[in-house]
Amino acid sequence: MSKYIYPDAIIATAGHVDHGKTTLVHALSGVWVARYSEEIKRAMTVKLGYITIGLYECPSMDSEFRIISDGLLKDGKCPNGDEPALKRKVSILDVPGHEVLISTMISGISYIDAALLVIDASMPVPQPQTEEHFTALTIMGLNKLIVVQNKLDLVNKEQALENYKQIKQFLGNTWAKNSPVIPISSLHKVNIEVISTLIDKLVPPREASGGDFRMFVLRSFNVNKPGTSPDKLVGGVLGGTVIKGSAKVNDEIEIRPGLKLGNKYEPIITRIVSIAIGNERIEEARPGGLVGIGTELDPALTKADSLVGSVVGKPGTLPPVWSELTLEFHRIEKPGDQALRDVTFKPRDIVMVHVGSAAVMGIVKGFHGGKLDITLRKAVSTEQNSKVVITKQVNNRWRIVGYGILKDGNAVLE
Repeated sequence: MSKYIYPDAIIATAGHVDHGKTTLVHALSGVWVARYSEEIKRAMTVKLGYITIGLYECPSMDSEFRIISDGLLKDGKCPNGDEPALKRKVSILDVPGHEVLISTMISGISYIDAALLVIDASMPVPQPQTEEHFTALTIMGLNKLIVVQNKLDLVNKEQALENYKQIKQFLGNTWAKNSPVIPISSLHKVNIEVISTLIDKLVPPREASGGDFRMFVLRSFNVNKPGTSPDKLVGGVLGGTVIKGSAKVNDEIEIRPGLKLGNKYEPIITRIVSIAIGNERIEEARPGGLVGIGTELDPALTKADSLVGSVVGKPGTLPPVWSELTLEFHRIEKPGDQALRDVTFKPRDIVMVHVGSAAVMGIVKGFHGGKLDITLRKAVSTEQNSKVVITKQVNNRWRIVGYGILKDGNAVLE
């Protein structure tokens, strides 16, 4: 049996609603990641979608872009009939574009290696969520971006060039000003091989990291079908990304913030019974891909994404659990955006707090001297001095208004 090739990078989509992010993922992978009834009914991504794709070399293709992905294979062959040579695997994370789902997007990009910023060639640039998603990528410190000018089949040459100029102007004074802008049609799979080749060229494999095992939970599931007999029930499943270290089947793990008991939190202790990426069972979870971990947990604890935002690690190695945060606040400045410039915080204001893969509601206690005090509706587990993204309603829209550095607070579990 051939050795499993572990994905070595995570690439997320970003961009405004209905610009074609999920269609791009389908073109790259050959699989629709919008699998939930609500997503199919509304024709939009609601939850995080993820899939692992292979990048294959087709050496005799008559093009400088000879790296293709699964979505371009035809009966297991390269488009020109070559035998594809698997070069590497990467994980693709598909995030929602709607403004009310900005929290899901921020949670999803907490630890990615690169992003595909998808822009509709038939619409002015930037659209509101194009700008918000780019702000989130900037705050997270991302430095690798491929701009995908999608839906080229809907515009003529002059419209495409005007849209391109708007993209370059939007990115002009930012860290992404030299990012490649690739015109494509996801629907018709035009120039998809350019995207896959650039992913291979621009996104290096993530280096192995030591230290204690740490994983952010992006999804959690009860995989048992209704009516399953008690003797055939399997434990809950955690899906997410490994930040550092590694874990193997039979390892004991701790999950924080854990269970709330009165005013206290108790960590959850369980054991790993299986590890998988897609349909492949593997022996070890490590950085580089989106992984599913089967546990001995009561599946009622993991159903319906109830443990999303949790942190997983070896017992005794996880950061404190905080119910209140004191942040050194840094405001987002955007030229010409007076509404964002006028944002302030008053006691009892409602904000959303994003740290790691967690997105929780908070109530402002006070804002003075650049320090923002927030009481959380649900506790989070994170280190002191970690970065916390803050979103707030501005003119009836959820906007990223800034970020904070965690300086102090109320730790309910050390």
